[in-house]
Amino acid sequence: MKLVKDIMVRDIISVSPFASIREALSLMKRHNVKSLVVEKQNEHDAYGLITYTNVLKTVIAEDGDIDLLNVYDACAKPVISVGEHLALRHAASLMSEYRVKRLLVLDDNELTGFVVMDDIMAALLETID
Repeated sequence: MKLVKDIMVRDIISVSPFASIREALSLMKRHNVKSLVVEKQNEHDAYGLITYTNVLKTVIAEDGDIDLLNVYDACAKPVISVGEHLALRHAASLMSEYRVKRLLVLDDNELTGFVVMDDIMAALLETID
């Protein structure tokens, strides 16, 4: 049985909640990623996540300005998080139930990575002949 730690992405690209949407999109483009982790503002805060979908909903659907809107205006926060030792099937179940494609992976409330639905599917397909 595979665990979240077996497939999670440890190379995290993060962004300040106070960065502009343009800055976030620039980071996404530069690192060729579809999401960024939104940093906590203090030790008791929660991490957030900004994705292409968040940007589309905020900027395009609401006719927002990418230079005036901050990441905080568009991001999902708090986001669903799991531990490294959770079975992939449980992570997939959470994703399905809450209709999300990414989960943050935390250890004692500190970010260690994230897991993406595509990676879970790839792990499942490896078991198919």
